[in-house]
Amino acid sequence: MGGFSKIEWTTHTFNPWWGCTKVSDGCKFCYAEGLPADWGRGYPNVWLGTSVEDSRVLARIGHLAAVPSLVRFLSVEPLIGPIEHLPLAGINWVIVGGESGPKARPMKKDWVQSIHRQCREAHVPFFFKQWGGPNKKKTGRHLDGEVYDEMPAERVLQPPFGRERRELVVVNAGY
Repeated sequence: MGGFSKIEWTTHTFNPWWGCTKVSDGCKFCYAEGLPADWGRGYPNVWLGTSVEDSRVLARIGHLAAVPSLVRFLSVEPLIGPIEHLPLAGINWVIVGGESGPKARPMKKDWVQSIHRQCREAHVPFFFKQWGGPNKKKTGRHLDGEVYDEMPAERVLQPPFGRERRELVVVNAGY
């Protein structure tokens, strides 16, 4: 069911999606699309997140906040525009990254710094995945000389009800 992952913030992945529907500019080069917003109900070990690539899709965060989940997170990738007022109430984690691959659109440093500052002010863990670009290994993961690998608080990472598994699902909530 799962396998080793090349995604920087997880060790194993499972991709339950069949097909893809492009719902916004962030999906332009994406490999998958999300599940219905009510999918996570009744699964206390599931972490739910949504992609937020720029300020035009902030409404997704409100949809995500309405779904019961152990952890709610934002996958702010590919970050293709500034997000000056990121609503972080009820969000446990933010992952930021640039688009990668031969057709990658650029990500500006001040966009990333702004999100990092907002996370600090809201006490939300910040994970900087990559700068992206045609060769993401060359551009790296350092932001202002630091690598940010922050995760949700340890109490959140403890499996509920004695369960030993956590599932991590990115959902484009509300679509």
